[in-house]
Amino acid sequence: MRKNSIKNTRVNAEVQRELSTILRGGIKDPRVAPMTSVVAVEVAPDLKTCKAYISVLGDEKAQTDTLKGLQSAEGYIRRELAHTLNMRNTPEIKFVLDQSIEYGVRMSKKIDDVTRDLREEDD
Repeated sequence: MRKNSIKNTRVNAEVQRELSTILRGGIKDPRVAPMTSVVAVEVAPDLKTCKAYISVLGDEKAQTDTLKGLQSAEGYIRRELAHTLNMRNTPEIKFVLDQSIEYGVRMSKKIDDVTRDLREEDD
């Protein structure tokens, strides 16, 4: 199976949807921030490993605490995935912090600052 095959794309979407559901209602670890979302999922073609890109609304401490909480709850998450998804293997999940939203906000702020400075120079 190729990395971008239709089957792999469908598996990625299914795992992402189920992970989002599990994060919303199933994890009781207080370290996991309430505003945690699954941005993207990449399941390996052999279905043995999975990278889950998560976004956490909060400061750096909240982000690191959330990652630690999710890593400690990986067994529970895998078990829940196995119950809901009909997959031959339940993949090992590696949680990766996705900071693209924060990066976009920072870049947007910088662009606004530059355009405001240019407008002030013209006045």
